Amino acid sequence: MGLRELAAVAALVLSLSMALDSSPRYILSDGQGLGRAFDGIGGLSGGGATSRLLVNYAEPFRSQILDFLFTPGFGASLHILKVEIGGDAQSTDGTEPSHMHYENDENYFRGYEWWLMKEAKKRNPNITLMSLPWAFPGWVGHGKNWPYDFPDITAAYVVKWILGAKQYHDLDIQYVGIWNERNYDSKYIKVLRNTLDKVGLTDIGIVAADGNWSIANSMLIDPYLTKCVEAIGAHYPGTNSVKEALKTQKKLWASEDYSTFNDEVGGGCWARILNQNYVNGLMSATISWNLVASYYKDLPFSRDGLMTAEEPWSGNYVVQSPIWITAHTTQFTQPGWTYLRTVGHLAQGGSYVALTDGKGNLTVVIETMTHDHSVCIRPPLPPFNVTSQNATFQLEGSFASIKELQVWRSQFNFKTKKSSFFEKLLPQKLLNGLFTIKLAEDEVYTFTTITTGQKGSHPPPPSSVRFPKVYKDDFNVLNPAFSEAPDFADQTGVFEYYVNMSDPGPHVFTLRQVVTERPVTWVADADQTISVIGDYQWENLTVTCDVLMESVKMGGVFIAARVDKGGQSVRSARGVFFWVFADGTYKVTNDLAGQALLAEGKSGTRAHGWHTLSLTVAGQYASGQLNGYPLWKNAVVLTPKNGWAAIGTHSFELAQFDNFALVADY
Repeated sequence: MGLRELAAVAALVLSLSMALDSSPRYILSDGQGLGRAFDGIGGLSGGGATSRLLVNYAEPFRSQILDFLFTPGFGASLHILKVEIGGDAQSTDGTEPSHMHYENDENYFRGYEWWLMKEAKKRNPNITLMSLPWAFPGWVGHGKNWPYDFPDITAAYVVKWILGAKQYHDLDIQYVGIWNERNYDSKYIKVLRNTLDKVGLTDIGIVAADGNWSIANSMLIDPYLTKCVEAIGAHYPGTNSVKEALKTQKKLWASEDYSTFNDEVGGGCWARILNQNYVNGLMSATISWNLVASYYKDLPFSRDGLMTAEEPWSGNYVVQSPIWITAHTTQFTQPGWTYLRTVGHLAQGGSYVALTDGKGNLTVVIETMTHDHSVCIRPPLPPFNVTSQNATFQLEGSFASIKELQVWRSQFNFKTKKSSFFEKLLPQKLLNGLFTIKLAEDEVYTFTTITTGQKGSHPPPPSSVRFPKVYKDDFNVLNPAFSEAPDFADQTGVFEYYVNMSDPGPHVFTLRQVVTERPVTWVADADQTISVIGDYQWENLTVTCDVLMESVKMGGVFIAARVDKGGQSVRSARGVFFWVFADGTYKVTNDLAGQALLAEGKSGTRAHGWHTLSLTVAGQYASGQLNGYPLWKNAVVLTPKNGWAAIGTHSFELAQFDNFALVADY
């Protein structure tokens, strides 16, 4: 060894010894055994309609978004994809269609979750697929808003979805849940387990109960229930589990978490809980609601995804910090790795975890997120302090001989707004298993033996633009790739492409509302069906659409402008609603419920005949035309001042729409 090399070693030893004098030491060892198996980090599509706009992106932008989410060693590199089993009902940002609208109906090509799972699997064949219902078609509840009175019917309905995933899409679902954030029923869980086993799906695990930890109490006194449940999934646990859950010795998961606006505080939230869900609560999987914020931004929980893709008409999308925070763990671990027992909190705040594949590889993830820069949407975050610090890590056991670790760093800078994410630094040399790191506030580090990490990139997407102010859709699609027309966001009911074989020609291809009874709901769906479209900031616009009522006595349909609410608040939506009915009348209301009357009269409209409705709203006045002739005018509209366009029906009834068009004035 030459003098230069000797001097370098001496300097390293000196710097280490000086640092060791002043910094706490954290042992990383497998010498006393290992912790829990790591089950992965994932994203949730659904609960609901959170990926609605993603499918409408043109290539190459749609594939680029999917790469950032799923491609291993590129972006978030997710280990888990959890999807909603659509139930025809509102489940946060819209409805997702069921595979069985009616008891004698089965269709495994509705919606977009099948497509999304296949795209994820195409990029990562090893991704774990999970599923969970938020709602159920009305026939499952036999007229009651409750899915457990006939547990065999509900279980058969869910199992058919799982079988359909395999039969029609070659997708192996690995886990299924009970009923999102609603009461669990022990009998139903047992019936579901038995139904799965009867058709050979013995390897599918049941996750329960996707709410709080209370099912653990039932499991501790019911051995068969415990046998039926593979993992206890809790939502927004605040990084803490409970002793009863730990006593079950089952996998503990944050089966839905995050749900936070994806700015840099949202990224900080995600960084903190990814580590501390295990450090504090021994949760071995964390799943983000939601996967990608791909729904109209004025619906509830705007931008509460790992990234944002809410403009298919422009192609614009944004890769936010949570993607790169995810990568700190996902690119350097896999499900089946194991946490070390030596994980914990840093002396001056923050946390560290360490995982191994049992074959000599080691990944350490450190976060120093401060309180105000890591607040999640829920639950409330108790106060804590984090300050800059030196930390020395001592590798022992089978890791003692490691000489070098790859280093990746993210630095949130809330003062300058010039943060840097997922930067590859020079490798960290170790001497006698030791390394010391100077940690500032609001940082994330990964130290790992894995050398394949990459900060993937695509060319910048197009710039953001507003929804087109001139828009048309005649629904003339012979073999649609998806069951729903682009850009329509169903908020109650389900609107699907339909081939109208009884029509002589001009209306063969239409959009049809197909839900005919109120579903077993998750939230308070409206009593009317409604699908919104467009720019929420629109004030003045003209909406035109051909409509066909199929219900002879009670049928009714509407077109609307300035619709101001969707999601869980859709029942109270206001706007300008132009209704026609099969009894030959019309009305204009200021609300979806149809109570705030602006105008009414005779229309001559009947079921099973096509009518053209046109609604113009300008300033404080609205007017309407029927079949090209003025029907009413100068209805005074004081509020709301702006909102989406919409179509819909008076009740849960069959109706068709065609030649939708709008012209808006920004």
